[in-house]
Amino acid sequence: MRFGRTSKALGVAAVAALALSACAANTGAEAPEESAEGEATGGNIRVVEVNGFSSFNSNSSEGNSDINGRIAYATHSGFVYIDNDLKVVKNEEFGSMEVLSEDPLSVKYTVNEGVNWSDGEPVDGGDLLLSWAIGSGYFNDSTTDEAGEVVSGATYFDYAGDTTGLALTELPEIGDDGRSITLNYSEPFADYEVAFGLMSEGGISTPAHVVAEKGGLADEDALIELIETTPAGDPENPVERPEVQALADFWNAGFDTKSLPTDPSLFLSNGPFIASAMTPDQSMTLVRNEDYTWGPIPKVDEITVRYIGEAPAQVQALQNGEADIIAPQASADTVEQLEAVEGVTVSRGNELSYDHLDLNFSGVFAEESVREAFMKTVPRQQLVDSIIKKLNPDAAPLDSQLFLADQEPYEEAASTNGSDAYDEVDIEGAKELLDGATPEVRIMYNRDNPNRLNAYTLIAESASQAGFKIVDGGLGASDWSAALGNGTYDATIFGWINSGVGVSGVPQIFKSGAGSNFNGFSSPEADELMDELVVTTDPDKQDELQVQIDKLIWDSKYGLPLFQVPGVDAYSDNVSGIEYMPNQTGIWWNLWDWEITQ
Repeated sequence: MRFGRTSKALGVAAVAALALSACAANTGAEAPEESAEGEATGGNIRVVEVNGFSSFNSNSSEGNSDINGRIAYATHSGFVYIDNDLKVVKNEEFGSMEVLSEDPLSVKYTVNEGVNWSDGEPVDGGDLLLSWAIGSGYFNDSTTDEAGEVVSGATYFDYAGDTTGLALTELPEIGDDGRSITLNYSEPFADYEVAFGLMSEGGISTPAHVVAEKGGLADEDALIELIETTPAGDPENPVERPEVQALADFWNAGFDTKSLPTDPSLFLSNGPFIASAMTPDQSMTLVRNEDYTWGPIPKVDEITVRYIGEAPAQVQALQNGEADIIAPQASADTVEQLEAVEGVTVSRGNELSYDHLDLNFSGVFAEESVREAFMKTVPRQQLVDSIIKKLNPDAAPLDSQLFLADQEPYEEAASTNGSDAYDEVDIEGAKELLDGATPEVRIMYNRDNPNRLNAYTLIAESASQAGFKIVDGGLGASDWSAALGNGTYDATIFGWINSGVGVSGVPQIFKSGAGSNFNGFSSPEADELMDELVVTTDPDKQDELQVQIDKLIWDSKYGLPLFQVPGVDAYSDNVSGIEYMPNQTGIWWNLWDWEITQ
C-alpha cells in the first residue's frame, strides 16, 4: 500500500486558479449510442480536479500525487482494486493472484494472455519482475545516519511506497509461461493482497521494455538478465551498479512531464484509457483504449480533465455546464454554493486524509528544543475553527499521527502519545525554550490552495509572537509536490491520504530513509516496531504496535497533525454512475460506470 500526497498521495492539494476555457454545454460530443443492454454509451465526460498532472509515474517519490495516481488508475490495470466499501476486489480478467502456501507465504501472480500495452507488447513476466525489483528495494545498499541521510551506498529506484514487505521475498523466477512470477515470503506479510499490482497505485504501470531501452539496455530480455544476475544490495558491502543506476535514473524522472510527450512509449497504457492531449497546468484528455478487454469496460469514449484550484471556480464551471464532475476542496461555502445549483448531486463524507505540519530534523530544527518551541506556537484549534468547523461542527484538532478520529484505536493513542501538550498555544513556553534566540524558519506549502494559505498565515502569525522569523516558502501548485524533501525549506504544510487498507503506509512515511520520509525522522526503536508491524496479521496486535509508534513520533517533536479533511464531490444530472470514495482514488474508483444520461 502506498500513501498519496494531498496533494498519494495525497486530495486536497490545489493548483493555481485557472479559468476554464470557454466550451459548450456537454452533449456528449455526439448523441450517445444504445448498448445491447439499452444503456447509453459513448461521449465525453468532463472532470475537474484540484491538482495539476505532472508525471506518468505516480509510484516515484516526485510523481506521488493524487492527480497523477488517478490518471494512472484510468490508464493502467492490475490484479486488484479497492471499492468504496474499502474492500479488495480481484480483477480476474487481468490475471490471477493465487496463494500457493500460507505458511510460509507463497503467492503466484499470472497475467492473462492477451493483456497488452498500447504499443502491442504483452504485459508479462518482465513487467512483473521489474515492478518487484522496484517495490522490494532489491538493489538498495544504502546506509543512513541518525538524521536519515545516506552516508554510504545507494537507494536506486526512488520508490514512494514502503519496500519492507516485498523485501521479505527472495528473487522470483519468471514462470515457464513467461507471464508469471511467484513471491516466496520469509515471514507472513500483512499487506500481500495490495502490495503488488494494486490498480489504485497504477497497477503494472511502467513497461519493462520501455525502461530497458530508455535505460541503456538492448531490450526487455537484457533487463530480465540484469535483475536475475546482479546480486542483491548489501549495505555492509555497497558496490556501484552503473547499469542498475541507469535504469533507475530513467524510471525516477523519465516519465515526468506536464505536456504530452512526442514519444508515445512514455505514456503507454494497459488500461481502459490512453492520454491523447495535454495542456500544461490546465488540462488533459483521455480516450478509450479500443484494445482493452481485461477489466471493467468503460461506457464513455473520452474523459477531459481540467485543473482548477479554487472551489468557487469549480462550482461555477459545473453550474455553467462546462464540467460534469467536480471534486473541490471542501468548505461550508462550497457546499452551500453547490446545494443552490439546480440539476446537481452533492456527495459528502470524511476523506481518509489529514493535513499536517512537518518539521525537518536538520537545519534550524536540528535541535529538538527548537522543534518543540515551534510546535507550542501552532494554533491548532484556531485552524480547525477557521478552516473546518463551518463544514463539520464536531471537528477537532487531530491528536494522532497514525489514526483518524473515527478509527477505534484513536482514543487510546491520543490519550497516551503526549499530544495534549499542544492542545493550546503556549507562546511563553516557546520563548523559554528559545532562550532569546530568533530562528529563521522557511515554511513551504501550496500557496494556490486557500486552506493551506490560511493555515500558513495563522501559523506564521502565532510563531512570530515567540520570536521566530518566518519566511514564506509557498510554491505554486505544480511545483510544491516535487519540492518535498529537497532541503529548501524548514517546515511544510501538506496532507496525506491513503487507500484505507493495510499498514504499509506507516513505514512508507516514518521509517528511516523511506521514500516518503521527507523530513528526516529516524528512530531505531520505531523502525523495529514498523518491521514487526508489516509481518503482523492480527489486527489487534497491529493497533497495539501503531499506538507505540505513534507515541515515539510525538516524543521526537516530529511536527503536528492538524485536522482530518472532509470531502465533497458534485456532478451534473447529465451523468450517472458516480459514487463517493474516501481514499486517494476518489470518484475515479469506478470510472467504468460513468455514463452520459442526457
